[in-house]
Order: sequence, then C-alpha cells, then structure tokens
Amino acid sequence: MKKTVFAFGEVLWDILPDRTVLGGAPFNFAYRLNSLGDTGLMISRVGTDRLGQKALEKIKSLGLSTDFVQLDPDLPTGTVKITFDAEKNADIFIVPNVAYDRIEFNDGLADAVSQADCLCFGTLVQRAEKTRKTVEQLLEKAGQSLKLLDINLRKNCYSPQTVSFSLRKADVLKLNDDEAADAAEMLGMQVKNIPEFCEQMCDEWSLEYIVVTFGANGAFALSHSGQKVYVPGYRVPLADSLGSGDAFSAGFIHELLRDKPLEQACAYGNIMGALVATQPGATGTVTLEQIDAFKADDFELNIHPQFEKFLS
Repeated sequence: MKKTVFAFGEVLWDILPDRTVLGGAPFNFAYRLNSLGDTGLMISRVGTDRLGQKALEKIKSLGLSTDFVQLDPDLPTGTVKITFDAEKNADIFIVPNVAYDRIEFNDGLADAVSQADCLCFGTLVQRAEKTRKTVEQLLEKAGQSLKLLDINLRKNCYSPQTVSFSLRKADVLKLNDDEAADAAEMLGMQVKNIPEFCEQMCDEWSLEYIVVTFGANGAFALSHSGQKVYVPGYRVPLADSLGSGDAFSAGFIHELLRDKPLEQACAYGNIMGALVATQPGATGTVTLEQIDAFKADDFELNIHPQFEKFLS
C-alpha cells in the first residue's frame, strides 16, 4: 500500500567539478521514496532566479510534485560547492542565506502534513530562524506520523540546541558513524562504541529506532525494545558517494512503514545505497527491476570487523 512521506528541508544545486546537479538530502530522500512506489513530497523553498526555475523543472521531470515548494522573491536558490579527494569522498561548502532558509508555515502545509505517514526532517535546514520555526510548527501538526530525523551535522549548519530539540521530536534517528562520534561529543556522552551510543540515545531521547551507517560497510540498528541488528554492505564499483546515505534512508523507511523486520529494513537500505553509489550524482535512476537484479546477484559483502558478532 502506497505511503505518503513528506521531506522537509533543502532543495539545492550541487556544484561539482564537472557538472551541476539538483540535490539536497531531503530532496534525494523524497525522490528515492517516489521511485519505490510511495508518494514522496518535498517541502522547501527556491528563488525566482534561473536556478530556481531550473530546480522546479527538474523536480517535475523526476516525477515529484512541486505543490509544496515555495518561491522566494529575494533570496537565491540554494547551492553547494563540492570537491572530491583521491578516494572520491566529498568535501562540501553549503552556501548560507538562501531561499530554503526562509520556508514559511501555512495552513495548507499543516493540513497536508497532518495526514502523512512519515515526516522526515534534518538539522541543516534549522540553521536559520524562519525555517526553524516552521519545522517546530509542522512537527506539532504531524500528529501520529512517524518522524525521521536525518541529523546531517554539517559545518556551521547546526547547534546543540537544534540537535536537542530535534531529538526530542524524533521517533527514528539516522546518522553515519562520523556524525555519531560528533553527536556523542556534543551531547557530553561517555560511550565506548556505537552499540553503547545507540543504547544511551534510545534511552535518553525515547527513540523507537536508531540506525548508524558505515558507508560501504553496512549499518547497525537498535530498536527501543533492545533488538540489535547489523547488516553488512556490498562491494560495488564506486562512482561517487553522493546521495547514497539518502537512498539508504529511503529504503529503510519504505520497509519500516510496512512493519517489516528491522534487519530487512536495513538490508533494503543497504541495497539502495549501494546502487546509488555505482552512479554519478545523487539522482540517477534506480528501478525496481534493478533492485530485484541486485538481490539476485552475488556481490561480495563488506563486513565491519567490530560488528560481526551482531550478524544473524
């Protein structure tokens, strides 16, 4: 059964060394959910500039609605400048004071979100007061919908206050291992490893689930009931890592909303992340047929040595 999932936050242009592509973690997430057969809807704001018009055209061409993408008459459309190191890891500069820093709350948004199955939000978009207040209001209107926090600790785009607020509102927390280490330090946690971090976070913030990704080495997840799951990653030819984490989130939530076991949700997320990593950019096409073919293939697994004991 098709689920309705809203992604709140940044729509922006990734300016790469050789091309410019539309991105933003929540946009990538909404796009991937749409491709899985759900209704992924983007709440954001772009400028009335050339990049804003191109963004709206691209969003429509990818099959997403622009009904909840606002237009800002003064601020420019968001951009990010990206370079890569020798191992194809991205170095990112997120341009401040752009249109998505001024997303406005309105009754139409409130009514739509109140009927959603899931609301995904992050910390990056809360860097500006206007959008931060809109996040707060929409979370209040989201009612019983599942609330996914993709913490995204980007330089100059978060604070301990926005992180703490977001954790109080979240049902599901998703972050990578580097972000887990940063979050633990910021929150003053005394933890020795990822499982201990997850246990303390679930207890402290009343989370239903927490999932930590390790890139090509898979993901570890913990439920509020204490279930611990580790699913290895896949050894695939890497194009770049853009959008892989967002694809994982989409696959994970797609399964979770259907009450699939935690291990199955992580495994599906890993498949989505791996497939996107084989393509340049964050919005290459991934079809259901490709997913089925991937499942049938015999890819070598990447097993994180510290998590072998959690393998089922």
